[in-house]
Amino acid sequence: MNGLHIVAEFHDCHCDAALLLDAGELARVCLAACQAGELTVVAQTFHQFGTADAPSGATGALVLAESHLAVHTWPEWRSATLDLYVCNVSRDNREQAEITFQQLQQAFAPLHATVRRIERGNPNDAS
Repeated sequence: MNGLHIVAEFHDCHCDAALLLDAGELARVCLAACQAGELTVVAQTFHQFGTADAPSGATGALVLAESHLAVHTWPEWRSATLDLYVCNVSRDNREQAEITFQQLQQAFAPLHATVRRIERGNPNDAS
């Protein structure tokens, strides 16, 4: 179950406002990023906050054969947070995680980002 868990906060995003406002656009970008990283989406759910006439952010999650991706947006702060965990017992998918993350970072285009990378699954690292 070796894996890489990337947790990130994007601030002052210079993406199209629709990515921060619209659940459909958020889903499209998340699915495209996973496809670029050759990750397998097995389920998805996205939720639109506000109304169709006055959207106010979105949240979404993709269940991956390799684990999960969750993204939350705050358009009023031009910010987003994401949680990407990619693991596999038979192969190392860290590169797929990094490709997917890079696609998402490029899409949101934050001026400031806080990124944490956590190596998971090594029983010798347990405390």
